[in-house]
Amino acid sequence: MMNVRMTMPVVFFALGVSFLIAAFNLPKARLGDPNGPLYFPVIICSLLVILSVVYFFQEWKVRNKEIAEVKLIFSGRAPRLIGGSLVLIFIYTFLFERIGFLFSTIVFLGALLFLVNGKERWKTNIIVAIVFSFVSWYSFAELLQVSLP
Repeated sequence: MMNVRMTMPVVFFALGVSFLIAAFNLPKARLGDPNGPLYFPVIICSLLVILSVVYFFQEWKVRNKEIAEVKLIFSGRAPRLIGGSLVLIFIYTFLFERIGFLFSTIVFLGALLFLVNGKERWKTNIIVAIVFSFVSWYSFAELLQVSLP
C-alpha cells in the first residue's frame, strides 16, 4: 500500500519538473515583454512541484496507516462501476464522430445512468439522458455557435 501512496506525488513532481523545463524552452515574445509567454507556465509548474513535495511529505507521515477508502475501491459494486464506466467511455469516443454529439451523448449518458441507478429508475434515467444531452447540444450549437459533430 505504501508504494501506491508514494507514487502519485513522485509522478506529479516529475511532471512538474518536465513541464517547467519545457516552459523555459518556450520562444521569447517579439512584442511586449520578451518573457511574457514564460510567466504563467512557470508559475503553474512551480506550484505543481511545490505542492507535490508537500503531498509527498504528508503521505510519508502516514505511510504505514491503512486507508479504508482504498479498500472500498476494490470491494462491492465499485470494480463493476469503474470497469463499466471505462467501457462506456470507450464506446462513447467510438460513436461520437460516427453518429454525432447529440445521439452519442444520449446513448452514453443513458447507459451510464442505467449502470449506476439500475433498471428500477428507468424513467428517470431516460429523461435525464435526453434532457441533459439536448440542453447541452442546444447551449453549445445554438446559443454559443460552437460547431459540434
